[in-house]
Amino acid sequence: MTKRSLVFYSCTEDEMDKYGIHLLALSHVYNVPQLKQRCIKGLVQRLTSENVVDVLQLARLCDAPDLRVRCMKLLTNHFNAVQKTEGWKFLTKHDPVLELDILRFMDESETRRENSRKHREEQGLYAELSEAMECLEHICTEGCTDVGPYHVEVNKEKKPCSKYSTCQGLQLLIRHFATCKKRVKGGCWRCKRMWQLFRLHSYVCQQTHDSCNVPLCRQFQLRMEQEKRKDDPKWKLLARKVASAKVMFSLSLPKRKRDEEMRVTIDNRGIRCFGYNEYCNNNVSDNRCVSC
Repeated sequence: MTKRSLVFYSCTEDEMDKYGIHLLALSHVYNVPQLKQRCIKGLVQRLTSENVVDVLQLARLCDAPDLRVRCMKLLTNHFNAVQKTEGWKFLTKHDPVLELDILRFMDESETRRENSRKHREEQGLYAELSEAMECLEHICTEGCTDVGPYHVEVNKEKKPCSKYSTCQGLQLLIRHFATCKKRVKGGCWRCKRMWQLFRLHSYVCQQTHDSCNVPLCRQFQLRMEQEKRKDDPKWKLLARKVASAKVMFSLSLPKRKRDEEMRVTIDNRGIRCFGYNEYCNNNVSDNRCVSC
């Protein structure tokens, strides 16, 4: 078969099944790129555990990186089946360099999967913290079923809040924080968790000191201005990641819903003080209940 005949050659599916490997070698030797691409595409569709080792060796010799990557991925996903084939046994005896290359690719692929899994878990955690920050502002500004600003009546019907999935649990945590006696000694883990949420809010809060409704926000921000704490960089990094997760989540929402949430945020003026309804007995004559 001459180069001219290869240029105008159009193989059928049956011929690709029988002579695909041979045609790839010929198209590479005679430099026929169109036929070579057709052969690569056809061989990719016909890759199996039985022929993947042979095709991989040919892909390396014929300078076909796309075909090589597809072979490597199939080897990684079906390695147990490939190990039992004659092609793999021959490879381990006569081509240790390619075997090492395959094992290295598999190790790197596993590392990438593990890193991707950890990244998804981290992003999920940051997204949950972002929702908790929004829920905290929702409770402190609008009030909900059990907890709210001292001059805003809570919902007496006691229906679960449908706006945020974490709302009910966060309300229980706030009620516990307001009445717990162990938190003074620092021995209650629930109070420590609530304290951390208040502190994280102070890092992500974009409002002025007097306009924010969340308890302790002003105190934390004043302390940050007066003292340079050693752990501030860690909290700032966490705040940036939480803010980034919030942006990514908002971008994933439909445009109409995103515009509606933005409108609600702009229109929501909030109030200046925060209490805990019947649970708060502190003096709020200065328009702020600091203990709560």
